[in-house]
Amino acid sequence: MNYFVVGTNNMDASVEFYDALFENLGLSQVRPSERMTYWLRDDFAFAAALPFDGAPASNGNGTMVGFSLGSAAEVTRLHTKAIELGGTCEGEPGQRGPRFSAYVRDPDGNKLCFAD
Repeated sequence: MNYFVVGTNNMDASVEFYDALFENLGLSQVRPSERMTYWLRDDFAFAAALPFDGAPASNGNGTMVGFSLGSAAEVTRLHTKAIELGGTCEGEPGQRGPRFSAYVRDPDGNKLCFAD
């Protein structure tokens, strides 16, 4: 995978949410236009975008982006932080099969998975 993009209807709110969520993860924010914001690292690219067609952004049913965080403690920390930032819980941190994971939705309703 090269990158992942989630849609937003409020770029300022999305940037505020993801800037705070990704704080201390070593990502650089790049905003090449008013329509799109990226958070980048050598092996990682994530973006929030206002839809190109001008129609409202919506999240896909069954669509989810997963973040591999390396530890159960980091999964729990980011889940808690996402909720504090206005996200909603879709699954408390816990062991699921071989992985420790947690699920949230961002303020636009995009589903995120944090896993160790």
